[in-house]
Amino acid sequence: MSGDSLERLLDEAPDVLQLAVFAASTAAHRALTEEGARFSVLVGHSLGEIAALVAGGALNVAEGAEILCHRIIALREHDSSGGGLLALGCEAERAQQILDLLPTSGAVIAADNGPEQTVVSGPADALRRTSAIAGAVGLAATALRAPHPFHSPLLAAAGQELGRRLTRYGRRGLGVPVFSPILGRYYRDSDDLGELLASHLVTPVRFGAAVERLHRSGAGVWVEVGAGRALTSRVRSAHRTASVHTPLLPDVDTLRETGRFLAPAATPRPVAVENSGSRSVAVETPAPRSVTVENPAPRAIPADGATTMVVAAGATAQAVVAGSLTAPAEAGSAVARSREAIAARVRDLYATTLEYPEEVFEDHAELEADLGVDSVKRVELMSRLGLLFELGPRPENLRMSDYRTFGQVVDFVVDSLARADAA
Repeated sequence: MSGDSLERLLDEAPDVLQLAVFAASTAAHRALTEEGARFSVLVGHSLGEIAALVAGGALNVAEGAEILCHRIIALREHDSSGGGLLALGCEAERAQQILDLLPTSGAVIAADNGPEQTVVSGPADALRRTSAIAGAVGLAATALRAPHPFHSPLLAAAGQELGRRLTRYGRRGLGVPVFSPILGRYYRDSDDLGELLASHLVTPVRFGAAVERLHRSGAGVWVEVGAGRALTSRVRSAHRTASVHTPLLPDVDTLRETGRFLAPAATPRPVAVENSGSRSVAVETPAPRSVTVENPAPRAIPADGATTMVVAAGATAQAVVAGSLTAPAEAGSAVARSREAIAARVRDLYATTLEYPEEVFEDHAELEADLGVDSVKRVELMSRLGLLFELGPRPENLRMSDYRTFGQVVDFVVDSLARADAA
């Protein structure tokens, strides 16, 4: 879709544009997988969470499109606020200070996209006043062409209607984990998707925090499957060494090239990374070629707009949609193979599944005696580790009594990966 076409849809049919964004993201994801790309975690920005859930297998394409149509109808019928979105060129804390000067305006933070951009949602007059204050203190303020004040209490009635419409939608088990920058966690098998997707209309997006969390877990290769580079621009502004790919912008990458880059390769090789003008070897990766991506000028990211989903990957060049805390280690990556990096991924899985703080998972922590994790849950966690790290069938002689501590579990994963590499 050309830039002119997008502009016309924004002006004439913003609801159709939302469907077009969903279709483009899901189609791009499918095309990447057909080229051999393997995904470990999926994340969507705002509207993109529906596409991420489809890509992860919780919903099929038809269900995702139906849910999006219900969302559009609920907003059309229950939002008469005339509100919209405004992007400010600052971190969320400073944006909140501006909003505090207008305590009764109804404007709120809709999306924290990182230290260089915060999106504000609210009534049109409140956004005009917010823009004026921002300009007076030297901050960039850009009105976004959004049909509704997304992620705002103004959409409470629409959210209630959407929740009513989505009560009949169940979900399948996820084939790939999906992380939500709105919920601040991974989707769980016990989640009520209808209730959560309805709550998105009034809950802010914490994309910047999601990027940081995923980065700490080793995410280093990001692929945007929206029709632009707004999200990957934010990733690169926060982490200059991140490798970013925008396959729907063919002047940079193509779907075929990106899919093959993300496909597992038998022989690891060093990748040269452009960083601040100097070329240096950063890590070893199984990717079949070196890719250097320019750092484009940052753009405003709508809380619901033409760019909704990112595919990202860890240092292993396995893909993650819009971020990854648990990107599994890929064979051959020296960085990913470090025990520390593997422990971070295991720790996140255990913390997310058990709903414990990550800091309790120290090497010496006894899973049952100290943390109360019974044998049934430990077997389940071992199965999840097998899927996460693609360890294959569980050894027949595996005994839970051999893995009483968290450190022993990490060592099991490290040893299993080493044996897989040697095979």
